[in-house]
Amino acid sequence: MAQDTPQALTSDSSSAQLASQGIDPANPFKLSASLYNKDLAPTTREGRTWNAYSIFTLWANDVHSLGNYAFAIGLFALGMSGFQILGALGIGALLLFALLTLSGFMGEKTGVPFPVMSRIAFGINGAQIPALIRGAVAIAWFGIQTYLASQVLSVMVIAVAPGAASLQDSSFLGLNILGWICFVILWVIQLVIVSYGMEMIRKYEAFAGPIILLTFLSLAVWMLFESGFTVAMHTGEPKSGVEMWTGMLGAASLWVAIYGTFVLNFCDFTRSARSKKAIVKGNFFGIPINMLFFGAIVVVLSGTQFAINGTVITSPSDVVSAIPNTALLLLASGALLVLTIAVNLMANFVAPTFALTNLFPKHLNFRKAALISGVIGLIILPWNLYNSPEIINYFLGGLGALLGPLFGIIMADYWLIRRARVNVIDLYRTEPDGTYYFTRGFNPRAVIALVISAAIALMLAFVPALHVVSEFAWFLGSGSGAIAYLLLAKRQHDLADIDGEPIAVKPTH
Repeated sequence: MAQDTPQALTSDSSSAQLASQGIDPANPFKLSASLYNKDLAPTTREGRTWNAYSIFTLWANDVHSLGNYAFAIGLFALGMSGFQILGALGIGALLLFALLTLSGFMGEKTGVPFPVMSRIAFGINGAQIPALIRGAVAIAWFGIQTYLASQVLSVMVIAVAPGAASLQDSSFLGLNILGWICFVILWVIQLVIVSYGMEMIRKYEAFAGPIILLTFLSLAVWMLFESGFTVAMHTGEPKSGVEMWTGMLGAASLWVAIYGTFVLNFCDFTRSARSKKAIVKGNFFGIPINMLFFGAIVVVLSGTQFAINGTVITSPSDVVSAIPNTALLLLASGALLVLTIAVNLMANFVAPTFALTNLFPKHLNFRKAALISGVIGLIILPWNLYNSPEIINYFLGGLGALLGPLFGIIMADYWLIRRARVNVIDLYRTEPDGTYYFTRGFNPRAVIALVISAAIALMLAFVPALHVVSEFAWFLGSGSGAIAYLLLAKRQHDLADIDGEPIAVKPTH
């Protein structure tokens, strides 16, 4: 048995009694080293440190990502008015609040990370399927986001030391020398943070959250002064009637789809939440309230720029690049770097780290898996991926399309089939009579439901004739996954609700 297995707190007499019954006193719960180590183990309730503020700062960072701003500003460019954008974001925020709260409760109850949570529906071995799909999507985007952040850092370096521009004249493996230097610097910073585990990520998110909110508020105020407090609420004739509502609902659906990764593995974070109340409170201020604040910033930045010269910005980076004072430009650019690292850590680093730990629990802990994830994110040369539409659209787009079906299956199994009753200890056992052993460790019903719903999701993503409903693809994929599983799932389950506290490990990093 792996050395991370919790030792039974037994006396000599009780140990002898267990031994006489054929039970190993050092492993009385018969935990498997192929399924259990200290990073995959449930978290003890006593050691949980994530409060409402911790969860709020996750969203304070992620909601204000540059990608989200590009999406929302794009709605303004497509003819939606400021009020319609706020309405679309508000609808999406309410849906996300409900989905993320349900997903978060799963982590708070069981204390397990996403790959282990997936064992409930897919089986102790079948859980590798959703874990690796989620991890593969995340690890590619980790590299890409680090590359995009390195471009911002390159601009900052040249602003301070113009001579550094000469380093852009030569390149290696598709990236210029300055780009390599900036990429490696940011790559190392992220690896150092993650090497200290989830607790360090929590502290970094808490540090970055206020900086990000203050930075974007300052940019909005500056633009208001620049425009004489004139904000254009639309670029022309705003949409109305059926077209308006269709556009708003479509935008709201796409907004939810952006968070298709998070609703799937939010338990990676809430397994350290102190209570359900902390999740609800953190989600409430971090999602509907914070997203409306985000929407207001979008309207101000887009509307003031349009009022000034009739152009629509594509990102807050456009506003930052126009700051005339070099010192202020560097401060704003530095804040965008802090933001990008915060988003990357939570959205794209945690998932592959847990996926790799789950794949090789005998050999990898969180720190080793994080290092391997980072190395993969480097050797895939993400700038080449980013510059390849085929890879972005077909590979990453295809994998991303599967996240909706996975969410539908896992949620339907947990909430509707099992009614939130979980035998946490059995998630780490390989005995054939275990609750989650199914057939050789795979639940064939969940796998078949995934194949059916994945086919639907991929058709929605890639068949041109179905693009008319593509905005609702995440909901259609998730719904098809849930329905397919509910039709196929075995109804007679062992619904024992057994807490994992006896085998739980207090977070130490």
